Amino acid sequence: MKKYRIFVTGKQGIFDPAGKTAQNALDNLGYEGIKDLKIGKFIQMNCDDAVSVEAVTEMCEKLLANPIIEDFRIEEVGA
Repeated sequence: MKKYRIFVTGKQGIFDPAGKTAQNALDNLGYEGIKDLKIGKFIQMNCDDAVSVEAVTEMCEKLLANPIIEDFRIEEVGA
């Protein structure tokens, strides 16, 4: 069985309202020094050995990430 970790993050320059809300909340709680906070998605995929990283890339491009506003990075676990 193959395992993949997929990290989806907002593209540079795209406003992240969830990240900004969390950053403001941390400021209000007294945490200082946070210059920027972004919130993304983490996807863990377990699949058959036949599923290639190219297929996972295609899945990300078509469904798991929005290529207009998000970037993604794929790691094969245990590779």
